[in-house]
Amino acid sequence: MRNRNEERIGFQESAPYHPDYDLQTDFVMVYGIDETMPERIQEWKAKGYIVHLMTGVAWGTYNSYLDGEVDGETHWDEAQTDRHGAMILHGKKPVIPYMVPTVSFGRFLSDRIRLAVDSGVEAIHLEEPEFWVNGGYSESFKREWQLYYKEPWCPPHASPDAQYRASKLKAFLYTRVLDRLCTEMKDYALKRYNRVLRFYVPTHSLINYTQWRIVSPQSRLIELPSVDGYIAQIWTGTSRTPNVYEGVRKERTFETAYLEYGVMQELVRGTDRRMWFLHDPIEDNPNHTWADYKQNYLKTVAASLLHPGVAHYEVAPWPRRIFKGTYKADEGQEKVGIPADYATTLLNVMHTLGNMNQDNIETEDESLQVGVFIADSAMFQRMKPEPEAPDAGKYDGTDPEAFHEDGDTELLDFSPFYGLALPLLKHGIPARPVQLDNVRRYPHYLAPYRVLLLSYEFMKPEYSDIHFALAQWVQDGGALVYVGDDSDPYHNIRAWWNGDLRSGSPNQVYHSPREHLFEQLGLKKKHQGIQYSGKGLVNWLCVHPAVCSSSKTGADQLRQSVREAVDKIYGSHESWKSKNYFKIKRGPYIIASVLEESVSEEALVIPGPVVDLFDPVLRVLQEVRLAPGEQALLYDVTAGRPQHGKVKLISASSRIENLTITDAGFQFVAKGPANLQATARLYCPAEPVSVCCMGRGEEAAAVWEWDPKSQTVLLRYEHGSENKIKVQARWSSETLKA
Repeated sequence: MRNRNEERIGFQESAPYHPDYDLQTDFVMVYGIDETMPERIQEWKAKGYIVHLMTGVAWGTYNSYLDGEVDGETHWDEAQTDRHGAMILHGKKPVIPYMVPTVSFGRFLSDRIRLAVDSGVEAIHLEEPEFWVNGGYSESFKREWQLYYKEPWCPPHASPDAQYRASKLKAFLYTRVLDRLCTEMKDYALKRYNRVLRFYVPTHSLINYTQWRIVSPQSRLIELPSVDGYIAQIWTGTSRTPNVYEGVRKERTFETAYLEYGVMQELVRGTDRRMWFLHDPIEDNPNHTWADYKQNYLKTVAASLLHPGVAHYEVAPWPRRIFKGTYKADEGQEKVGIPADYATTLLNVMHTLGNMNQDNIETEDESLQVGVFIADSAMFQRMKPEPEAPDAGKYDGTDPEAFHEDGDTELLDFSPFYGLALPLLKHGIPARPVQLDNVRRYPHYLAPYRVLLLSYEFMKPEYSDIHFALAQWVQDGGALVYVGDDSDPYHNIRAWWNGDLRSGSPNQVYHSPREHLFEQLGLKKKHQGIQYSGKGLVNWLCVHPAVCSSSKTGADQLRQSVREAVDKIYGSHESWKSKNYFKIKRGPYIIASVLEESVSEEALVIPGPVVDLFDPVLRVLQEVRLAPGEQALLYDVTAGRPQHGKVKLISASSRIENLTITDAGFQFVAKGPANLQATARLYCPAEPVSVCCMGRGEEAAAVWEWDPKSQTVLLRYEHGSENKIKVQARWSSETLKA
């Protein structure tokens, strides 16, 4: 019943069409440009999909270009290399290096992408524009440095200034290549085919790229008219990266995912750009069990649904590896295919995601809107500034054990940011990351927030006018909590606040950008604590923000500073409500997560009747009790009930089409992966007397269960080898009258 043209849900796949992973979403992103691409595109189109193309913009099978087969000139000097001269590779074999996006490389990509345009795709996704922090030593990068900065190249590890400038250049180079590619191909599609082509950038979150020490354009792409939006590539592999809270380093998948999805929602808030949230039922690391994958997948789904500003989803990358792959069983080392119950749950969730564009949103946290600033520049200072410091290595989540043995785990933690965010999240305060760079892009960007946390100890403001907007927000009644002790060595880079002519006041030198901000706020006293500015205030906690993650004392100190600011400006403790859970209602859907390491170990009780959408048999429950560490996606039976006598779908692990109601019953067509067990629960005005399935011209009885309290029926069936089946339920006229 969902219109495919809305492109609510989709997936990416490099393999040809196969009925075993025909998920029946709205669109598919055919992955990769090779000689099979046109055929793969036509196969998926023939099955009713809207077809996009996805290809890597930083890495891929580009050996023909590297070896000189394209233009007669070898290009191996355009591979990203580290300070030891080693290429930075995607995977291990074959040799696929990450690329420096030169003008020549951009020209090569445009020629390849033109083939996809000719094949008739409606949109193109240029995936993961990534430049590793420990790169910047290849000959091509040295040339780009000389052209951009008009000075000789300096090794990025030589000083904080060199590292910061190298990272800014890396972000610029990928911005340049994306702008050229998207603009050129849009022009080509419109001229040649009179088709308006769309371009999207699938990218990790700013939080993850910073934590994994990768530089990417991120928010800069919003300024490119040729880029139509993003896919937020957030999944268990990014969100299970360990962080430190109250001195304990461990995986916190739900909390990290909440922050990652939050910053991606924030990236496009107030714009016309599309954002899809990604989930992955597996991940790139193949060494976990099915039970582990499921547990962490459900955490990421719940975390994403707590951000109602986004209602479009990539439901799976690589469904072939999910539904055809083998992974460890729950017990032992034996690898097996996907458990049937997990497959059914996945399809229930995937099709439910297509209905998340709900007008009615209810939360328990409307009074206190808290934001934690993060900027693109956080990616620019992710190398220790000592020239003799060892290279921290490459971390991509696929081999965490090896990294923790050889790499710099403390640097990977990204504790300055998590020190601001986790103490609030763990007490049920819905702190969302706020994109500092957007403050100067959009008027009133900060208006929804009442409390903002800021530190310049792990990022820097790129432009001084950001402070004018921040000062105005405070003076209009906002509460700013500034955390920092001006100890970051990156305060001393060449920048507008310490004498660079771009400051507009070259005779004024500030030792840190904080000093310039406080000057705009009219703060005269140089001591920590609360100071008023206009109708608002600033509470300065003069410690490095990493301190707030290193112990319970540090976390309590951060929470106390925020609470003091809230109490002073709003005059009531009612705005601050510590709790051990998050809960939101989107139309009839209830999403909840109960926190571990929180204010209590109490369970969250949600009254029914509700349908458990994480349950493969979609049970109707009169009450749900969630313990710490558990999540739920529920359907409110009462809120969603249709008018008397109507049949309405609640949830199904199929694409449901042509639902029709007659005096004798109802029928519909269910589509999905071949032969998988599927379930559907529907409101039904009367108990059916029979349910049958029809496929290939044959009729067979279906399994069904009637729930008289909720007046719903559960149907169980298989999609069949042709990926679709007709389901028909009948009731008697006497039963219906009764």
